[in-house]
Amino acid sequence: MYGGDFAKWTRRFEDERERRRAQGDPDWGRSATLHPAVWAGIQRFQVGEDGDGANLVGKADQAGDADYAQAVRLFVAEEQNHARLLARLLAAGGVATLTGHWSDAAFVRLRRLMGLRMELLVLMIAEVVALRYYRALRDGTGDPLTTEVAGRILSDEQRHVPFHCERLHASLAELPHAARRPVMALWRLLLLAVSLVVAADHGPALRRLGIGRLRFVVDVMTSSREVVSDVLVPRPDAWTGAG
Repeated sequence: MYGGDFAKWTRRFEDERERRRAQGDPDWGRSATLHPAVWAGIQRFQVGEDGDGANLVGKADQAGDADYAQAVRLFVAEEQNHARLLARLLAAGGVATLTGHWSDAAFVRLRRLMGLRMELLVLMIAEVVALRYYRALRDGTGDPLTTEVAGRILSDEQRHVPFHCERLHASLAELPHAARRPVMALWRLLLLAVSLVVAADHGPALRRLGIGRLRFVVDVMTSSREVVSDVLVPRPDAWTGAG
């Protein structure tokens, strides 16, 4: 069975944590001016980034790899930082955060159904969708503070995807070889369904960001091919994403 070098990932997360500390926060004194539909989308993604990650951390601990468990803790900390950045961005625009959203609740329930493999497969759907959303948010508003916040989050997400791909490869290696591609084909079908829901739910915001519903779904599904390839044949340093 393939075993990833997750001490390497721990070092990468730690290096990034130190870089963030040295860089400091964006200048929150700047106001942010966005269309109400775009603000509504940011509110929903902020809810999705928030959470203590306790369920994922617990499953990582049970996997028996201390380096991987530590890397997961650092990953969760980055996600919590995304929630904080988005909350501060909303505050800069005078917009409140949401206490919850049905889409986030559905994802959480689905992720907790089974073990680490299912948790990561569902989490990867959210990560791949987020890649396209944050790229659109970075490039589509013309608001300097929003561009900076979205760019910071996108940079993190582009590291998260190969991290999860490497662990998913190890997890799928425990299955019969003939089952691995069908599992990832089913994953892509679920990703398509989620992408269609997100595109419908965020349609007005996506139009304001200049990509539209269909383009969003096509781009998400195109990027998923690289994810499937990297899960089946891991190349952790070859990830390009679509940034």
